[in-house]
Amino acid sequence: MSQINPQQLKQLIEASLFVLAKPTTIKALKETVLSDFSVSRAKIKAAIDELQQEYQGRGVQLVKVASGYRFQTIAELSPFLQPLWQEKAPKYSRATIETLAVIAYRQPVTRGDIEFVRGVAISSQIIKSLNDRNWIKVVGHKEVPGRPALYATTSEFLSYFGLDSITELPSLSDPESLAALFSTVKRAPEKIEESTNE
Repeated sequence: MSQINPQQLKQLIEASLFVLAKPTTIKALKETVLSDFSVSRAKIKAAIDELQQEYQGRGVQLVKVASGYRFQTIAELSPFLQPLWQEKAPKYSRATIETLAVIAYRQPVTRGDIEFVRGVAISSQIIKSLNDRNWIKVVGHKEVPGRPALYATTSEFLSYFGLDSITELPSLSDPESLAALFSTVKRAPEKIEESTNE
């Protein structure tokens, strides 16, 4: 196997994360772009740590989220970057956001649990759209008559909202943090059309 010096290692990791434009793990880097080099996981992690330091205070930062490491713009710049996107950022109905919040904070939950917390029936379309986005998944079935599905969030949900783990969700007593987390996310332009009266 070939050797790689620390500077080359850092450059290759940096370039890979830019090209991928999605989170990736140390393991994935080692098995793909670094597969021809004799480099330990510890050296890869050290190079990532150095890159994180170098990007401190810049418009782009290297962050760790649930599904790995990625480059992203700092949140403070989002309003100014909006004109660069052709489409508007996604808009979600209140029903969708409430459903997602119940699943995130009370997981694993059944559809009945969600309806009990919200006080209204939920549309099948809401569950389908959250499932299609890979933000929620079925993690089992409750041992009651009918064996309803139990829903929980995915690592893709965590990554999309910039979280490393579910423990990083804001406290339920902090409405400003909750509003910021579940407001329209200003990242890649996507569009989901849903009725606001679900």
